[in-house]
Amino acid sequence: MHERATHIHDVAGIGIGPFNLGLAALAAPIESLDAVFIDENDQFDWHPGLLLEGATLQTPFMADLVTLADPTSQFSFLNYLKQTGRIYAFYIRENFFMLRREYNQYCRWVAERLDSLVFSTRVVATAYDDTAGCYVLTLEDTSSGTRRELRARSLVLGSGPSVHVPECCRDLDGRAVHAREFAHARDTLQASDSITVVGSGQSAAEVFHELLADQERHGYRLDWFTRSPRFFSLQYDKLTLEMTSPEYVDYFHGLSEHRRHKLGEEHKALYKGIDESLINVIYDLMYERDVAGTLNVGLQANVELRDARHGPDSDGIELDFFQHEQGATFTHRSGSVVLATGFAYRVPNYVAGIADRIRWDARGRFDASRHYAVDHDNAEIFVQNAEIHTHGFVTPDLGMACYRNACILRALTGVEHYPIERRIAFQQFAVDERQTPASNHRRKPA
Repeated sequence: MHERATHIHDVAGIGIGPFNLGLAALAAPIESLDAVFIDENDQFDWHPGLLLEGATLQTPFMADLVTLADPTSQFSFLNYLKQTGRIYAFYIRENFFMLRREYNQYCRWVAERLDSLVFSTRVVATAYDDTAGCYVLTLEDTSSGTRRELRARSLVLGSGPSVHVPECCRDLDGRAVHAREFAHARDTLQASDSITVVGSGQSAAEVFHELLADQERHGYRLDWFTRSPRFFSLQYDKLTLEMTSPEYVDYFHGLSEHRRHKLGEEHKALYKGIDESLINVIYDLMYERDVAGTLNVGLQANVELRDARHGPDSDGIELDFFQHEQGATFTHRSGSVVLATGFAYRVPNYVAGIADRIRWDARGRFDASRHYAVDHDNAEIFVQNAEIHTHGFVTPDLGMACYRNACILRALTGVEHYPIERRIAFQQFAVDERQTPASNHRRKPA
């Protein structure tokens, strides 16, 4: 039975990941804004299976939930350190990159101090009430199954991407696990005679390093395959970082859908690469093992996983790979597999009831405006980390979260509560009116 509610919130955020948590923190001091945020999980927990020892964020600590919008906020990472007695230890550590486990603890600390968050509650459906001029969310308590309604004039969709498991690996039971579950499945994996990591990027490298460090103690064979042309290091030079800027978002958003798609493929190395220091640690450890005569690993890039199945008598897994440059196929056997195959955004089922109020592109994705709205009036429905195809590789970047949230809050309230930067880069990305068209310099025919 539905519990009917007549109160109408100004905005309801669906999903409480880092981006909507940051929005909630920045919204908290705005007394005129009635905001509520809903999540089906029992508490904030950011990829708990990847909270590995020594793993850090790939963005500096200033890319916390609030600082780049409001450095004076009580919800800043530095204030968290001060209140928990660790600010001097962090200062002495002299490292701009917070531990991933530390980031999770910080986010939990913020969540505990916000009264706008509702956990253990799932959004199962949405509708629009024309008479009241608001959205109606059907909520379900994840413990009791009790349903009720919540009303809001605007929505921020922050459900986030879900794990991507290749179709050929979906029936392999517990022998194949996604990297997101690695920490929970480590003991089972390390009982195998061989382990294979499939995928590229930071998560794959962190899992491989963890398994490599423990390899001699457990005695398994360890392999790493990726379809990327090579094991890319993350491009982190300063002029590349300028592409995570409002100016570049302006430029990318203004391109055609076809051109944005092509650029998106080219940009993967800019945000899916591996931290160079981690690559060096992995290499040095393999070198030491090689000197000792105990190296038992294999690494191969440029190979795509095409099929997977249980081996004969369910003994391990057989993986079929295709080597692109040679056009050759081969089969690899492994006792267990870690799929570091990333995440993919899927349009949440709960938006079906308001699909006609949303603007879609030719591929059935959200057609997000420059300032993150997806409704036809660009005023009521906003997205978080669902617009990589319209805004580029900065979309999942923690460093641009405060900028996006400041833009969303301005749209929701009509007031720029947090100064929004228009230009931060030294370089420019698009031709502007100050540049003379090349046609004016063509030589006249003789």
